[in-house]
Amino acid sequence: MVSMAGRTRVLGAALALIFAGCTREAAPPGGPARPTTVLLQTNWFAEAEFGGYYQALAKGFFRDENLDVRIIQGGPGALPVQKIATGQVQFALARSDDLMLAAQQKIPVLIVAAQLEHDPQVIIVHADSPVRSFRDLDGKSIMVEPGSAWISHLERKFSIHINTIPENYGIAQFVADKNFIQQGFLTWEPYVFDQLKVSTRSMLIADSGYDPYRALFCNRDYAMSHPDVVRAFIRASLRGWKDYLGPDPSPANALITGDHAETTPAVLAYSLSELKRAHIVDGDAAKGERIGLIRRKRLEEQIGVLRELGLLTGDMKVGQVASFEFLPQDLREPAER
Repeated sequence: MVSMAGRTRVLGAALALIFAGCTREAAPPGGPARPTTVLLQTNWFAEAEFGGYYQALAKGFFRDENLDVRIIQGGPGALPVQKIATGQVQFALARSDDLMLAAQQKIPVLIVAAQLEHDPQVIIVHADSPVRSFRDLDGKSIMVEPGSAWISHLERKFSIHINTIPENYGIAQFVADKNFIQQGFLTWEPYVFDQLKVSTRSMLIADSGYDPYRALFCNRDYAMSHPDVVRAFIRASLRGWKDYLGPDPSPANALITGDHAETTPAVLAYSLSELKRAHIVDGDAAKGERIGLIRRKRLEEQIGVLRELGLLTGDMKVGQVASFEFLPQDLREPAER
């Protein structure tokens, strides 16, 4: 799952928008309405981080909402923001900070729910590395996705300087160099390195205070013209996530492995255990966090951080990038009901 910040900036204000929302087909005389066709674009290859959507697909939860859903897996160049903007897909997944940067450029993205309550992105070091805290990164080099705002956040918060190496999505440099540091995901690289007998430690970037949602979003015009579809998709997705985190994730896992063979059953078992252990999907219950929940205050704080970093230059309001009206009533804060 890669940052979209660099890619969204190249679109500019001149992006031609083509809105091609699918609508529910008229019912044949005497018969039920045909399902609404919906495309979900993920921002990386099929993996456990998308398990709730795959579970909803595998167990018929989308079908129960009269939705015919197809999941399109991502990877480098998936471009979920652009596909939403041009109407190629109805729903997509991205980080909330990247969507704020897109909204600043008048790209009509709208966050409607959380995919993950917390970002599983980590900084990975070798087990015997002297780096034990974020402050220890001062003067160090990290292989990261170009344009990663969290680098600027760490530098500003801890008064440090970090050198960056462009991400190449490989692991060879890390394996070969015990001083090498790279970004990764709590749910993937530590497992891979363990299989290679390379001992590592990880620092969850969210623990630094830079913690965007992994968000479900759509085109603003699509959401306003198809509110029932958006609500139905969210209901089925939440049901899928609750089921996937339960005792039997195998229906989703079979579809995930079918879409991406490298996401093996062993990888999925590890990834799911980490999602549960770190409460990446459901968040901290003591703080009132729950699957799918987005909160105005947290989004306001994210906007504030991006403004302090100079990445947002205007007076952005939460309503320009997110809506709470499509969430089930029990996920809405009193002010949003």
